[in-house]
Amino acid sequence: MQFRFKVMAGAVAFALSASMAVAADPIKIGVSGPFTGGSSSMGVSMRDGVRLAASEINKSGGVLGRQIELVERDEEAKNERGVQVAQELINKEKVVATVGFINTGVALASQRFYQDAKIPVFNNVATGTVITQQFKPPQYPDNYVFRNSAKDSIQAPMIVEEAITRRGFKKPAILADSTNYGQLGRQDLEKALKAKGIKPVAEEKFNIKDVDMTAQLLKAKQAGADVILTYGIGPELAQIANGMAKLGWKLPLVGSWTLAMANYIDNSGVNGEGARMPQTFIQEPNTPKRKAFIDAYLAMFKPKNNRIDSAVSAAQGYDSVYLLAAAIKQAGSTDGPKVRAALEDLKTPVDGVVTTYDRPFTHDDHDAITANIPVMGEVKGGRVVYAYDTDLKAGSKVREKAAK
Repeated sequence: MQFRFKVMAGAVAFALSASMAVAADPIKIGVSGPFTGGSSSMGVSMRDGVRLAASEINKSGGVLGRQIELVERDEEAKNERGVQVAQELINKEKVVATVGFINTGVALASQRFYQDAKIPVFNNVATGTVITQQFKPPQYPDNYVFRNSAKDSIQAPMIVEEAITRRGFKKPAILADSTNYGQLGRQDLEKALKAKGIKPVAEEKFNIKDVDMTAQLLKAKQAGADVILTYGIGPELAQIANGMAKLGWKLPLVGSWTLAMANYIDNSGVNGEGARMPQTFIQEPNTPKRKAFIDAYLAMFKPKNNRIDSAVSAAQGYDSVYLLAAAIKQAGSTDGPKVRAALEDLKTPVDGVVTTYDRPFTHDDHDAITANIPVMGEVKGGRVVYAYDTDLKAGSKVREKAAK
């Protein structure tokens, strides 16, 4: 009897220790982005925002009593590399979710693997309008693609409103890069201009790594353009500003949010001053939440000149982890379908840096950012500032469900 008791006690102790070990296993979350190359100012800022959020959550006890473990991969802004990373994170690393994607093309090529595996994937920077519609119901019963960045069908009308309505320009020229991001954004700009009864006087394309925009700018000038609207990803945007300076032809630049990137601001210098773009977040401590985030980010990562290279990417990366953590906590599980269902019906608002996310998703709508949230930023003194004081004073804006 005594021997049997010892055996049983040993078995119970083994089972308890095994279950505790399982319970203590970390929650693995993938981080996919370009940490090198022309898109790296966005990718590294996003990654660092994600790291900051994960460290804060882990310090406060983690999620479901487990620590978050980030599995980071550089997909170099290449579609084929993004596909490899997605497969590795799903099949080898066994992540419960992935955050990231800076480039629309990489997102569209890669996120189908998460959809097939029924694992949530969070686009926290990529803005192509079609991203969250790739697996949209009713064609697909459930969609595992989520986003907390401002899609291009929100940004393009803002760009047009700024250039045409607020500032009174009548002859816009569009300069867009040849990527999926640039060309899909160009289409959104065309739609927004058409709604105002305006047709662009010129539409020019450029490629990644192009260093001379003279031909495109001369065509815009000959067409009588009075404002340049841009949709591009990398430092090529700086070549537009520098190219105008070489021609002695200075026009206002109004474009997508990427005009706020460090490699636009630094490579264009004084030529880039005055460019305006939609922003979900500007590095300004105009709310307590934003001040805490900025202070923590600067202390942890010490960016040059205390300027976050891509403040939007950092803030949205940070918020994406808190949204995921809230869903996992509510689901009481890391099971993909359960986390997806929780994201679609978050019971408790998530106090983010960009906004307070109050039921940000539904089963049929996986875009968290509504049209009332982004504001217009401006490059001034080598930084991005609020273009309008009213937005600066307003602070963060609450998500507007009706705007969807």
